[in-house]
Amino acid sequence: MERKDTKVVKIGDRIIGGKNPILIQSMTNTKTEDVKATVEQINRLAAAGCDIIRCAVPTMEAAEALTEIKKQIAIPLVADIHFDYRLAIAAMEHGADKIRINPGNIGSKERVQAVVDVAKERNIPIRVGVNSGSLEKDLVEKYHGVTAEGIVESALDKVHLIEDMGYDNLVISIKSSDVMMCVKAHELITEKTVHPLHVGITEAGTIISGNIKSSIGLGLILNQGIGDTIRVSLTGDPLEEIKSAKLILRTLGLRKGGIEVVSCPTCGRTRINLIELANQVENMVADIPLDIKVAVMGCVVNGPGEAREADIGIAGGVGEGLIIKHGQIDRKVPENQLLSELRKELLNWNKE
Repeated sequence: MERKDTKVVKIGDRIIGGKNPILIQSMTNTKTEDVKATVEQINRLAAAGCDIIRCAVPTMEAAEALTEIKKQIAIPLVADIHFDYRLAIAAMEHGADKIRINPGNIGSKERVQAVVDVAKERNIPIRVGVNSGSLEKDLVEKYHGVTAEGIVESALDKVHLIEDMGYDNLVISIKSSDVMMCVKAHELITEKTVHPLHVGITEAGTIISGNIKSSIGLGLILNQGIGDTIRVSLTGDPLEEIKSAKLILRTLGLRKGGIEVVSCPTCGRTRINLIELANQVENMVADIPLDIKVAVMGCVVNGPGEAREADIGIAGGVGEGLIIKHGQIDRKVPENQLLSELRKELLNWNKE
């Protein structure tokens, strides 16, 4: 697909926009004031593939904690600010690589200007964030409800406010929990701005519903070449957000790397605990840096044929199973050794 050409923005040591790769973001759910817990979570997320992390900064203590947090992490940190412009300034002074604000709830124009002045002095990007749930009353009335058009107008009004202050190192995010409204809003705004876009479905929900909504929404948006960073917002462990985001990008052909696991849905021919085995394989390959497809099949009848498109696969039988390479049976192994034999094959993959 042809990516939309947006402005290049530097966030810490990462670059977004232009033709640069789409980066994955997440957000900590620890108290930012708790440096130890926050650092531990950020480093776990980074190890899983998170490129940029956002932390809530609701207090001055949280803003001050960023100094120590930054010393112990290796990915850029975005400070999430609401209401108090002084927190935005403090966050930048304490090392934030980017700030996320909604100028509409920061206060007066003078307060927004104070934030912009510090950002300009330090060349720190500002993410202008607008959610459908916080749309201004006059825009709700103008468009007879919360609409994609209203979200876009609200975001661009705030972007123009900051641009008029002489600063354009900006990223835009426009989010809604209504998937199709969010898709339409991104289609509209990409025709009206060259600023990079952070894309996500807000308040998507729990693991199952959130993944479905995010996959559909992000898929429709990204497949049009729209988007420079993404977040899969889930009610749960942020690590799940990273797994989902990586899979969405890989499925769309927007990111390589990582083993893709495919497995059959089971049927009456299945003679092993395929559900458990597939989950074990998925967990096992998470730390193996290969760009291949692994198939996990439930029977030796259809397994070899169905695994033909995979680089390697396993198929279970009664007491024994098969190791399959490029659609051909390589050898039989005892059922209780299927997992360990597969791991050996993967660890030696590039040595063959």
